[in-house]
Amino acid sequence: MTDRIWDVVVIGAGHAGVEAGLAAARLGADTLMITLDLDGIASMPCNPAIGGPAKGHLVREVDALGGEMGRAADATYLQIRVLNSSKGPAVQALRAQSDKLRYSAYMKAACEAEPKLGLQQGMVDAIAVAPGGTLRLTTAAGEVLAARAAVITTGTFLKGVCHTGDRRVIAGRAGAPSAEKLSDSLRALGLELHRLKTGTPPRVAADSIDYDRMAEEKGDPIELRFSFDGPAPTLPQLSCWQTRTTQAGHDVILANLHRSPMYSGAIEGIGPRYCPSIEDKVVRFRDKDSHPVFVEPEGVEQDVMYIQGCSTSMPEDVQEAFIKTIPGLERARIVRYGYAVEYDCIPATQLTTTLMTKCAPGLFTAGQLNGTSGYEEAAAQGLVAGINAARYALGRPAVVLPRAESYVATLIDDLVTKEIRDPYRMLTSRSEHRLMLRQDNADQRLTPLGRRLGLVGDERWARFEAKLAAIAEGRAWLRAHRINPGSPEAARLAAATGEPVDRSLTLEEALRRPAVTVAHLLTAVGREPEALPRPIAEQLAIEVKYEGYIRRQVAAIERQSHLEDRAIPEDLDYAAITGLSREAQDKLGRVRPRSIGQAGRVGGVTPADVSLLMVHLELRRRASAHA
Repeated sequence: MTDRIWDVVVIGAGHAGVEAGLAAARLGADTLMITLDLDGIASMPCNPAIGGPAKGHLVREVDALGGEMGRAADATYLQIRVLNSSKGPAVQALRAQSDKLRYSAYMKAACEAEPKLGLQQGMVDAIAVAPGGTLRLTTAAGEVLAARAAVITTGTFLKGVCHTGDRRVIAGRAGAPSAEKLSDSLRALGLELHRLKTGTPPRVAADSIDYDRMAEEKGDPIELRFSFDGPAPTLPQLSCWQTRTTQAGHDVILANLHRSPMYSGAIEGIGPRYCPSIEDKVVRFRDKDSHPVFVEPEGVEQDVMYIQGCSTSMPEDVQEAFIKTIPGLERARIVRYGYAVEYDCIPATQLTTTLMTKCAPGLFTAGQLNGTSGYEEAAAQGLVAGINAARYALGRPAVVLPRAESYVATLIDDLVTKEIRDPYRMLTSRSEHRLMLRQDNADQRLTPLGRRLGLVGDERWARFEAKLAAIAEGRAWLRAHRINPGSPEAARLAAATGEPVDRSLTLEEALRRPAVTVAHLLTAVGREPEALPRPIAEQLAIEVKYEGYIRRQVAAIERQSHLEDRAIPEDLDYAAITGLSREAQDKLGRVRPRSIGQAGRVGGVTPADVSLLMVHLELRRRASAHA
């Protein structure tokens, strides 16, 4: 065993591991990140894309807190666009197609440049709690590492098994070994493990595709970024393409269903509900004669296209026959077959809201190991776990993000309170406060916290304050200027929007009209439409148009806050609460929620149970006061 004691050791260097390692090191903790392959840091084994509905919100929030994912995505995207642009601002989200090799290289360089972050190639086989509370990590090479805190971010590698037809390979993903021993060590610490499954589609050679038979999808023509402070994009922008499956392809799947490991019983793990395999889609939706397929590039110099929507573990010959039934792919040459990977995960109800395990102080987990799917969900957890691991190691209080203030907090709160059996994917509908949790205001919600933690530097903070000042100045301008009936300004506004001005209006009042934009107002008063930067104009429009709805949501959050602030003692004996249902006793005893508000979100706990819990806590408080 080495004499050195690391503050934090991060096991794994995927999207969760990178954010955990960078956050811990940037907070001043001596951090080591150990991974199977130093050239595979922040690898994109599935679709090389970042963002999407709710996922794009997570990326913006990670960036606002001082994380790296948004900057990496901006530096390496091949295409970017706003999804749901015709809908309200709460569900609009950025999605970018990334150059997978450049994304990984960017993240590796970021890790190598961090002074307090060390990198090591290797596999951790065991974790134990040493006398005095430090953690002992034993590698496959026999080296013993000591750490005050550790973050496990092993993704799909714990006892990973890859399936293609009846072929079964022990691997964490194609071409990578499985971590076979660490699961047993986690069980020895007292953690329960389950099996989950995910999958990936075939990739085809780009020059074997007939693009004329597909619909082209270009990125948005304006420059867009995930990061509020990120690098300018530099790569050439490439198109994606859309086609659809056919009934002929569905017939191929159904005729060979008995050869699918999903239906033969070879796979035991539960797959993602919101990203099913193509065979699952065909079986579950037999009334549909086609499903959308998106053909997307993997990199500037890579002659490979990702076939999104066709995740599969069918045998190679079935994949060949099926792919050739899709318009545009009749002559496609598969260069990598799809497969499913089955792996161990930890039901996250065994964690606190800091992402520390309840059975082993100082041991944190993040990413797919916690039962989630997606790079973005992993990065969000990794950032929080890294922050709290560093603070634990340095003797500082933990950080708990309020559910109402971010999707990051919503994700973590859901994981640690709800019994989730299939891979969790973030959706905007999972938050009861989504009008407040927009992607455009993620910096306003979270950058002050990132600053207080020490993850937001002076230069970025100065730019953030300048943005707030610009928004305040713009709002004051809207309130101070008026448009009067019969004026040239009124005529120009009516000509641009089709809405006459029949009474004196402030610009703010005019902006509340659905058809009116900030650009319309600028033009009406004789200013250039670009006089206000686009992000500022968008922020002003959202604040003004949705002000009433936002005010009501703020009031709802304030009404709920007294339940979120009402703490539950850690030693509470739920079995002793008279009238509490057996299910509630069991669920609350296992989850051990930190507050009344969180207790109400535990699966199986009813409003009546919460009322009884509140009465019990009040009686306990009174008894303590009179003791």
